[in-house]
Amino acid sequence: MDARINLFGNALAGKVLKHINSANKAVHDSPLPVATQELVKIRASQINGCGFCTDMHTKDAAAAGETQLRLNLVAAWREATVFTEAERAALELAEQGTRIADAAGGVTDAAWANAAKHYDEDQLAALISLIAIINAYNRINVINQQPAGDYQPGQFG
Repeated sequence: MDARINLFGNALAGKVLKHINSANKAVHDSPLPVATQELVKIRASQINGCGFCTDMHTKDAAAAGETQLRLNLVAAWREATVFTEAERAALELAEQGTRIADAAGGVTDAAWANAAKHYDEDQLAALISLIAIINAYNRINVINQQPAGDYQPGQFG
């Protein structure tokens, strides 16, 4: 499969991705735990069917020390016993934030309150931003049919 356009060779796409990457860097450098960030990126990417991002973030998480067991269970986090209560709250917020169109009420007050029990205001701001950013990346890659499978951890710096 080939991408519809070369996002990495197109000047306009490069400008747009530069800004999204800058926002992502701000979140990465936030007090939100990096392991939680990767779990959220993986789960949103699974929901959105983004093979490129699922490939990237599972490999990045593994390279950072995440266990294969936890990576295998992200899609079934509700039934899995390997995630902390804080991670479960972040995954729930990520799912609801990713599936906004599927629920007329958007993110529930219960999901927000549960996340707020585990994360301070800066971490919540990072979590909200991360959910929006990964959904933007997912949509760009899915629309462009960006191929998955060849990503090497750290290849984008």
